[in-house]
Amino acid sequence: MRQLVRTAPAALPAVLRAPLAMTAALATAVLVALGILHFRDSGLTGIDAALLPSIHGVVPPWRYVALAVDFGGEPVGAVILVALLSGVCWLVRRVRTAVLTVVGAVVTVVVTTVLKPLVGRTIHGEFLSYPSGHTAFATALALVIALLLAERWGLGRVAAVALVWGLALVAGVVMGWAEVALGAHYPTDAVGGFCAALAAVPATAWVVDWVADRL
Repeated sequence: MRQLVRTAPAALPAVLRAPLAMTAALATAVLVALGILHFRDSGLTGIDAALLPSIHGVVPPWRYVALAVDFGGEPVGAVILVALLSGVCWLVRRVRTAVLTVVGAVVTVVVTTVLKPLVGRTIHGEFLSYPSGHTAFATALALVIALLLAERWGLGRVAAVALVWGLALVAGVVMGWAEVALGAHYPTDAVGGFCAALAAVPATAWVVDWVADRL
């Protein structure tokens, strides 16, 4: 007689699988398109030329805010944030989401790290800039938080999608602003980082669930 075993809560809630699959596909397309558009580029054109002058070079107290936000994407800050979020997930018994916090962050950072030399876009003449790893990391953590809340609260599809997109957008805009304000990235680098997380995290969550279900 077969026994039905209740599995751990999913890292990627069922109501979000289709919407985030479509989001990931679109984000991947934008990520690749921007990479091609700015391949081996170091100039200021298009949307970057329109936005960067009004954002770059912020002065105190906004510069301090930008530096504080930027710290969250630096190695020490990133480790602290990942440890805190994964710890919270363990405390509320969301083991798969705890794993996703670590693996999703790593996958997202790897994606941006690999793409930088492939695209070869530079800022200030020497620093590889596309896509923004800081923006990708912040967006990735926001996505994990949104997935955790959507599952915990048992949200329906519309509410869950709104929560995921909303938190991801806020995190992406805030970190993207900080990176551009500090002169580390062009605006489109931030868009690329945002898209990298939207592509990487749902795919990683699906893999985490697939592996867990078979273990």
